[in-house]
Amino acid sequence: MTTTPAERVNSVRPPAAHCSRVAGSVAGVAGLATVAGMIATPLLPQGGRARRVLSSVVVVGSFATTTANATRGWGGRRAGTAAAATAVATTVVERIGTSTGLPFGRYSYTAALRPKVAHVPAIVPLAWFALGLPAREAAHAALGARSTPATRAALGSAALTAWDLFLDPQMVGEGYWTWARRGVYRGIPLSNFAGWFLTGLGVMALLEATLPPSAQASGADATLVGEYAYMGVMETLGFARFFRDPLVAVVGGAGMLPIAAAAVVGKLRG
Repeated sequence: MTTTPAERVNSVRPPAAHCSRVAGSVAGVAGLATVAGMIATPLLPQGGRARRVLSSVVVVGSFATTTANATRGWGGRRAGTAAAATAVATTVVERIGTSTGLPFGRYSYTAALRPKVAHVPAIVPLAWFALGLPAREAAHAALGARSTPATRAALGSAALTAWDLFLDPQMVGEGYWTWARRGVYRGIPLSNFAGWFLTGLGVMALLEATLPPSAQASGADATLVGEYAYMGVMETLGFARFFRDPLVAVVGGAGMLPIAAAAVVGKLRG
């Protein structure tokens, strides 16, 4: 059977379209794994091996989801560069943090999370990118006409830091890292959140350079905005209902949900 030149051309899927389809499939599978891990975690004993495994599943799944969605929006090369640059930079920051106490305060990782790179659990740098890009896109959508590199960096870093209002209490409770001095918020010092905000500003600058946002805030990536909003809702419900920690549910929810809501409204208004 022979085909005409036109038929042969039409049968070849453009590489960009094919890449987008594959990335969409990866995002779907990784997203489901992340959701399943988040739902299963509070149903298992705290501090146990199963929860440690699920922590890795959730972080790696979230990282893969974000990277795949970034690939759909910016292409594989840009997405890979952004993910790698963020992971390397935050590994350096975390290493400095455990060595000097700057910028987060004095803390140390236990042996619970493995493998480690430069004495930092490998999943930790992945988490910075996993929620960093969704936080940036949520900030972009929420700001609307006021979205500029400076305002995106500030609100994006605040959005990312708001996530840590959930993350740190959970991870400290699991015994994944410890603080030299007990702080006022579930044992976590306020310096940690100042450090997160400063580091977040650096992450936002990296993302601005490697994955520049759309010219108009209405073009903020809907899937990434959805990732941020979903995480905010799930973390709030998880701490309120399953972890039975209303303080963290209220504080973390107050941090993430207003930004998520403003971002979703911004997208719906177009």
